[in-house]
Amino acid sequence: MRVALFVTCVTDTLYPGTGRAAVAVLERLGVEVDFPPAQSCCGQPQFNTGYRSQAEPLVRRHAEAFRGYDHVVTPSGSCAAMVRENHPGIAARSGDAALERAVAEVASRTYELSEFLVDVLGVTDVGASYPHTVTYHPTCHGLRALGLGDRPRRLLENVRGLELVELPGAEECCGFGGTFAVKNAAVSAAMGADKARSIEGTGAEAVCAVDNSCLMHIGGILTRRGSAVRPVHLAEILASTDGTGRDAEGGER
Repeated sequence: MRVALFVTCVTDTLYPGTGRAAVAVLERLGVEVDFPPAQSCCGQPQFNTGYRSQAEPLVRRHAEAFRGYDHVVTPSGSCAAMVRENHPGIAARSGDAALERAVAEVASRTYELSEFLVDVLGVTDVGASYPHTVTYHPTCHGLRALGLGDRPRRLLENVRGLELVELPGAEECCGFGGTFAVKNAAVSAAMGADKARSIEGTGAEAVCAVDNSCLMHIGGILTRRGSAVRPVHLAEILASTDGTGRDAEGGER
C-alpha cells in the first residue's frame, strides 16, 4: 500500500515531530509512505476568511500533488475536513470539470490519521507505549466535520501503560477556530481558559488531540497558567514505543 503524507502547514512549520511520528506509526504497520514535495497549504485560511477565489489555486495544487496515491493521510482533522468538505465546492464553482474530477478523486481517498488506522488498516493497537495519565480533547473539525467518534480513544485505550481519564465538557470548543482566535481574541482566550481549567481538573499529565492548531492554543494557555500539563498530538503518543513520548528522531515536543 502506497500512501502520501499530507503534513499540513502548522505541523510542517511548528511541530515537525508530529509528521515524523505519523510516518513512524505508518511504517511500523507496513505502509509505504511518500511525501509529495509539491504539497502546500490546503487553502483553509483563505476559505475561512472569505477569500474563496484565492483558495482555488491552492486546491488545484493540492489535487495535482496528491494525484495517483492509494490514500492520503494527514495528522490533522481540520485539514482533512477542508479537503473533503470544501475542496469539492471550490472546484465546482471554478467551472473546470477536470478540476472537479481531480479534487473528487483526492478527497475521497483522504483520511485523518486515526480514521486511516481504524477504518482502512483495521488496527486499534499500534504497539505503542506511553506510561502517563492522558486526557483527550476532541477537536471541532474531527468531532463535527469528520465524525471521528471514538476512533482516537480506541487507539489510546490500546497504548501500553496509558491511563485515559475523562475530560469534563470534552465536546466544548477550545476557542481556537483559526482566524476566530485573531478576530475574537477575548472570546477565544476565555473559551481556552475554560478548557484549560477542565484539563487541569482531570489530574492528567498530558492532553491529547488530533489537531496541532488546537493543541497550540490550549498549550499556550496552559503555559501562561503555569500548568505542568503537556499538550501531545495523538501521532506522537502512538509513535512512542519506549514510553518517553519522544518523536521519531528523538526530539521532544
